[in-house]
Amino acid sequence: MSAQQENIDSSNVSDLGSCLYDLLCADISDNWNYQQREGQTSSSSPQGRLESQLCQSGNRFCADCGSPDPKWVIHVANPKYLGKGFLESLSLGVFICIKCSGVHRSLGVHISKVLSVNLDEWTDEQVDALIRLGGNTAVNLKYEADIPDNFRKPKPDSSIEERSDFIRRKYELLQFLESDVHMSCPFPSSGLSSSSHHRSSSNSSGLSQGKKQYEKQTTGSRFNGLGHAFRNSWRRKESEHKAPKKSNSTAGMVEFVGLIKVNVVRGTNLAIRDMMSSDPYVILSLGHQSVKTRVIKNNLNPVWNEKLMLSIPEHIPPLKLLVYDKDTFSTDDFMGEAEIDIQPLVSAAKASETSTINESMQLGKWVACNDNTLLRDGIITLEDGKVKQEIALKLQNVERGVLEIELECVPLTQ
Repeated sequence: MSAQQENIDSSNVSDLGSCLYDLLCADISDNWNYQQREGQTSSSSPQGRLESQLCQSGNRFCADCGSPDPKWVIHVANPKYLGKGFLESLSLGVFICIKCSGVHRSLGVHISKVLSVNLDEWTDEQVDALIRLGGNTAVNLKYEADIPDNFRKPKPDSSIEERSDFIRRKYELLQFLESDVHMSCPFPSSGLSSSSHHRSSSNSSGLSQGKKQYEKQTTGSRFNGLGHAFRNSWRRKESEHKAPKKSNSTAGMVEFVGLIKVNVVRGTNLAIRDMMSSDPYVILSLGHQSVKTRVIKNNLNPVWNEKLMLSIPEHIPPLKLLVYDKDTFSTDDFMGEAEIDIQPLVSAAKASETSTINESMQLGKWVACNDNTLLRDGIITLEDGKVKQEIALKLQNVERGVLEIELECVPLTQ
């Protein structure tokens, strides 16, 4: 073999090695870029961005009691923007623990709305609003700026009474708000302590009037006219539907044993309350808590598929469902009601927590009969570790209508 040929072969081998090396580097680079893109996609998703917010130092502990690893978020509405959408009306958003979330649910949605970090589906718009509001540190600097020296903030082991008292003062009465914005408080800072009463005595009459006006606006915008007398034969008085009203001092003093996730699936053959149709929505009530679905316009067979969540009190009351027709220029029309005993579902969920069974199975059922309003048996099942029940109910005190819902009992550990 000539020297020239040897040089050519050597050059070819060198070029081949170089090509293999370049291909290998390109492959590694592509894999690295792909992993980076995947990571960016994951972290830029609403859930990923929410988890990033939880990792911030101020958000690692409950904003109200200091419990570690909070998994709930409250959005508190600013009364100044009641006429706008919910996201536009927000004045603060903080991370809280499961025990404090139960107290916030008892305040009502006109004060705060509770969402789960893991159980609720978040949108980019919701996460943007939460980030814009600053998180626990920014909120507490403002809403806990004026805590009296003799007043103790709750701790992780504090009682429900201590939590309730503090949370009402902080978010509903705004007693600890920093001084430069305290005068814009829509509620009077009286009724819970002598010192706060002294601060507000000079303008209590004006603030009381403001509170009445705010409560009136809130009820009108959040519950679509509930609380007024209905004008026709199918319109029922408020006292016939609303749960017995408890005093504000005891509203949040309830221990919770779990959460119930309610998927309001659909209504069928609902009653006509307008000229030819209705604009129905559903209110769910459990003890002292109430939540509502969106309004579906001009539909007697509405499909909501809307998931709502309520805390389950230690003494478990029935789950009440009220259906109304939304009216723009008059009070909302009653379209039926129903009641569900959730005790069997809660009992089945408690039993499944200690069980080692993984496969799907039936845990029990609510049998349809003449003594209840079930359209068919309500089967309680265990599916993928979740205890659920599907229920179809004939609406009561109305000429017609069926409501279908799905229930899921969620343990406090989630």
